[in-house]
Amino acid sequence: MIYRATLPILAIAFSAALCAQSPEVSIQAAPPPRYVGPILRPFHLEHRTVAPVKLTNSPRLESLVRGGNLYLSSQDVIALALENNLDIAIQRYGPYLAQEVLRRAQGGAPLRSVGVSIFPGPQSVSLAGVDAGGVGLTDSGTGVTSGNGLVASIGTSVPSLDPQLTLYANFGHNTVPLTVQALNFVPTLVTTARQYYVSYSQQFVTGSGVSLTYSSTRQTTNSPANTINPFTSGYLDFYVTQNLLEGWGVHVNNRYIRIAKNNLKVTDLQLKRQVITTVSAILNLYWDLVSFNEDRRIKETALATAQKLYEDNQFQAGLGTLPAIEVTRAAEQVSASKEDLLIAQTNVAQQEIVLKNALSRTGIESAWLDDVHIIPLDGIMVPEKEDLKTQADLIEEALANRPEIEQAKVNVESKKIAIAGTKNAILPTLQAFADLNNQGLTGLSNPLNNIPGNLPTPDVLGGYGSMLGQIFRRDFPNYSAGISMNIAFRNRAPQADYVADLLDVRQSELQLQRAENQIRVDVKRATIGLQQARTRYETAAATRVLAQQTLEAEQNLFKFGQSTIPDVVQAQRDLALDQSGEVQAMANYTHARIAFDEAVGATLDVNHISIDEAKAGQVARQSVIPASIPGGAK
Repeated sequence: MIYRATLPILAIAFSAALCAQSPEVSIQAAPPPRYVGPILRPFHLEHRTVAPVKLTNSPRLESLVRGGNLYLSSQDVIALALENNLDIAIQRYGPYLAQEVLRRAQGGAPLRSVGVSIFPGPQSVSLAGVDAGGVGLTDSGTGVTSGNGLVASIGTSVPSLDPQLTLYANFGHNTVPLTVQALNFVPTLVTTARQYYVSYSQQFVTGSGVSLTYSSTRQTTNSPANTINPFTSGYLDFYVTQNLLEGWGVHVNNRYIRIAKNNLKVTDLQLKRQVITTVSAILNLYWDLVSFNEDRRIKETALATAQKLYEDNQFQAGLGTLPAIEVTRAAEQVSASKEDLLIAQTNVAQQEIVLKNALSRTGIESAWLDDVHIIPLDGIMVPEKEDLKTQADLIEEALANRPEIEQAKVNVESKKIAIAGTKNAILPTLQAFADLNNQGLTGLSNPLNNIPGNLPTPDVLGGYGSMLGQIFRRDFPNYSAGISMNIAFRNRAPQADYVADLLDVRQSELQLQRAENQIRVDVKRATIGLQQARTRYETAAATRVLAQQTLEAEQNLFKFGQSTIPDVVQAQRDLALDQSGEVQAMANYTHARIAFDEAVGATLDVNHISIDEAKAGQVARQSVIPASIPGGAK
């Protein structure tokens, strides 16, 4: 009753600790300073910042330590891997990087490569007898890309989709000596001017472009030839262009955006592949540690048995009922058993180091973690029979669930999207344009003007407002429209790029087929490996039972003088070897089972792994140490 009452409290406390953790990856949008307005805000460098890298472990790791021991179940190992493993943490940045590349592509910029290859995961200190058949999700041997997605930078240039605002101001004073005075009536022309220019331009995925430009210039001169002085001139210009061949069409100009969206899917799949690979590797570590601990126990029992035989022989030799050579033989067996135990203890110690390093962000740098010993809470259970689907169903399930197949399909789709750019680049450049331009000119009557008949017209006399009125009334309109064409003869580079992209797509389609074929092989191999591992375990268990019976029979015969010390020692050795063989067969089975789950794409479902929790680096499930352990749940 106390245990049941404590569980909800532990669950609430652990959930509160998880909520207190900051997200693994976060991008903060801090408010800009007051002096940064909406126009300048996109250029403020501190507007979006990335949280510092997380180098601390989740509270779960330390909460599972009791009395200098780290008590772990297989589910605890999975949770700690999702929260603390660095391979998964590194891959967790991929979707965020891909999101920023998508943001970049939406502005019309080329794509960037942001992905990293799959890390294969840690391996046990000893792989004797635990061959899983070579099934895995690392990049080697699959024929698919490494997960970076497609980076396309050739073909028709993609328009810049972010609008541009241009501001310009110029203040000048010019003094020019003249060789001909008939035009300006002064030997030296002195001019002062102030010019202002503002332009807004925008390009679109349709291949269109627009710009709206306003410019005004105020000028003063010493020439009496001008009818107005000072005077202000200005214009408002609206310019439109449209690509008609190269650069025509949304499918050409938004291809980077579509590829970036596909690459975002690729990074999600890459993270999923990393989770599967890492979890499988760490589960192998855990079950190998269980096997190493069991093997150590067997070696300890074998040493105790050999030590007892040695002591009994010493006693009988002292009584004169046993030759001294039997004492030597028993001592030899004790020495061999000590050596076997030392190897088993070394395997356990080294395996603990590897497993702790895989479950911690700082590895064994922490003194408290380096000092604790791992106590596995789960034992290896081999079911009485394997309830497997048919080969056809397993292969169909694998083809549907294996992330590298979906990843390869996405990459093939991205390459087909990229072809639109290289194909379009073969076409000539044909651009239509239209220009609407309104002019304005106003000023004051030139006081220096003394030329008879050189008088200003009334419509140009006035101030700045009069000049703006002329522009918007379109008193002086200008129109132009036309087309321009540029034809590149031979055009070898675009044609080569297009054919190379076609070849690359065909190659990728073959690689996809190769990956599907390999998955069919993986499923068949994993199925056979699982069945054989089970058969090997059953055979090893039966052999160990027979060895136990043989030892008991030899011991009984020895009591009645019908067997010899060498026969008993040999029976002990055979039992120890068969017990180790059974443990190794159990380890084989766990590796075969994990490889089978990988092959059919069932690792996440079988181990109850939420990919959302893997992305966040926070597992909601609480860990509770059993009440049988001192300091555990009550």
